[in-house]
Amino acid sequence: MADQLSKAEEFEKKAEKKLSGWGLFGSKYEDAADLFDKAANSFKLAKSWDRAGGTYLKLANCHLKLESKHEAAQAHVDAAHCYKKTNINEAISCLNRAVNLFCDIGRLSMAARYLKEIAELYESEQNIEQALVYYEKSADFFQNEEVTTTANQCKQKVAQFAAQLEQYQKSIEIYEDIARQSLNNNLLKYGVKGHLLNAGICQLCKGDFVAITNALERYQELDPTFSGTRECRLLADIAAAIDEEDVGKFTDAVKEFDSMTPLDSWKTTLLLRVKEKLKAKELEEDDLT
Repeated sequence: MADQLSKAEEFEKKAEKKLSGWGLFGSKYEDAADLFDKAANSFKLAKSWDRAGGTYLKLANCHLKLESKHEAAQAHVDAAHCYKKTNINEAISCLNRAVNLFCDIGRLSMAARYLKEIAELYESEQNIEQALVYYEKSADFFQNEEVTTTANQCKQKVAQFAAQLEQYQKSIEIYEDIARQSLNNNLLKYGVKGHLLNAGICQLCKGDFVAITNALERYQELDPTFSGTRECRLLADIAAAIDEEDVGKFTDAVKEFDSMTPLDSWKTTLLLRVKEKLKAKELEEDDLT
């Protein structure tokens, strides 16, 4: 470790000396870039992540001086991957700079990939507002590059976080759109009922009985097999419980479904919101009588 650290410092010192010395414009930046690259690798081997990240940024600047934007972008990515171990905000900042450089040179698939990585970093920090923003950006980029599967994965993340932030209409539109796309694909058909269930749960969270009923009719027209599924029955039973303001009926419907297909934490959280609204209505009715 100590050996790698001293090697890294030696390479870095030589690189700085190259930059401050005389020499042909291009060649001094090329020579310094080579030395910064070696220094960064040695810092990595010494597990000195912050110093490795900082050295990759110096390498990126050399590449920018040489007008090598692709190499500069890659150096920012390498810096980000070092900072990920110590400083998430700095990692995100480096990835954002890489994305801008990849956009400048038309490498949109690379930009999409690193926008998704930024989203994942925000998600790991439980900053779902920013995660949503970046998953949405990466979905747009992947869609433009016709990488539909990854675009849809990102869109589903947007829908998931939008619902958590009570932006139900946004979630509904995404889940319905993915369900429509999936119907025409033999490999994805089996997932349609899941997307429609997610959209339906978001409809339930909005608490508009007429909208829920209309949505269920629409889903059955969209996919004629949906009416025979347990997912459709769950949504219909909950809609009826809401209409009748019957918390017991709601609980029974959810329990029955959960006993066969365990509900994940996202669905459980949203269904609890529906239940709380229903309970509040029931209490209001009791107060009036």
